[in-house]
Amino acid sequence: MTNSELLLKLLLQLTVILSVCRGVSYIGKRYLGQTDVVGEMLAGIMLGPSLFGAIAPNVQQWLFPKTPIVADAMHLFPNPSMSVLYALSQVGLMIYMFLVGLELNTDLLKNRARSAGIVSIAGIIAPFSLGAIAAFMLHDGGSLFSPTTTPWAAALYMGASMSITAFPMLARILHERGLIKTKLGTLVLAAGSLDDAIAWCLLALVLASIKSSINVAIIAIGGTLAYVLFMWFVGRRFLRVFSYWTRRDGEVTIQTLTFVFIIMMLCAYYTDFVGVHAIFGAFILGTVMPRGHFAESVHHHLEYLTTSLLVPIFFVFSGLNTQLGLLNTPQLVMITLLIIAIAVLGKGLACTVAARWSGESWRDSMTVGALMNTRGMMELIILNIGLEQGLITPTLFTIMVIMAIVTTLMCSPLINILSIPAKT
Repeated sequence: MTNSELLLKLLLQLTVILSVCRGVSYIGKRYLGQTDVVGEMLAGIMLGPSLFGAIAPNVQQWLFPKTPIVADAMHLFPNPSMSVLYALSQVGLMIYMFLVGLELNTDLLKNRARSAGIVSIAGIIAPFSLGAIAAFMLHDGGSLFSPTTTPWAAALYMGASMSITAFPMLARILHERGLIKTKLGTLVLAAGSLDDAIAWCLLALVLASIKSSINVAIIAIGGTLAYVLFMWFVGRRFLRVFSYWTRRDGEVTIQTLTFVFIIMMLCAYYTDFVGVHAIFGAFILGTVMPRGHFAESVHHHLEYLTTSLLVPIFFVFSGLNTQLGLLNTPQLVMITLLIIAIAVLGKGLACTVAARWSGESWRDSMTVGALMNTRGMMELIILNIGLEQGLITPTLFTIMVIMAIVTTLMCSPLINILSIPAKT
């Protein structure tokens, strides 16, 4: 394809992606009380082989060509139009994860350390243990994990996947309901942020441990650990210059924002180079950036463009990899139900009990459980990484996507039923 043809295809792809995502999100929000994330997750599946591909397979394959280009008997290359979409989606994910890190408030952990710690530990240990046990039980089947994935790697990956919480979605729901600065909101945000930080560290460990040689694994683990320590103890001091520039200029200027992007891309490049995904570097960078007016301004400048244009591309990529037709046996349907049950019991119920044990009322505790149980986009990120790295098969990817959608769909109705008023 020529550059002109690639541009025309990209413009049409973006038109379809944004139109469907916005349409489904509007219907879900207007009539079902769901968040935009739920609508975009469903829109991604609708544009994939499960719906669009089933109704008009030729049109779907032309618009989103997944069939690789055969160069010769030994080399297959992805269609260039999909490579362009993939690159855009990854840039969007890096910026999104940077913003997630930028939203993390370490002061929350200090203010509610005990309660948040109890809920977070329960929200990690329970789903991680159940997920690891399920991975050991399902590993020998051969249809869910790649042949090269060891039982221990499968267990670590499933445990991390089950442990994730959609921290950005928690913040959005709490803000919409006026709970963001309440005692309950502080607890959920603190526990959710700690959960996600631990889960991403676990994922980094998994990605490092699956390398083909011990030396590569050591470089990945050691390089990532060195990066985290450097950014936390050294990098954050140098990054204070952004706060100074913002105070001096009265706002975040184009020059300041450009330097933010430069550092973000370098950090993402480094973590990907040492063997861990690029988004991990962007996420850690966000956590050590200065807070206050600088962080608020950067978030304001980047949020709308990222969530309205770049992030929907990622949802479509997830939808293209989600094939509901793969769940074509009663055994796979039962496995799907088992994974959903493990997710709800391991995360939702465990966090509910932990919140109650830490002194919250039953109603507040159930609200904490419902919020912590939602996976949203964060789960899809981990699943796509697992598929790209050859850890899981498209069948398990589809099962886990269904789990992510179900647990995310549950959140808003449960919160509506509980009807917690804002408390100060």
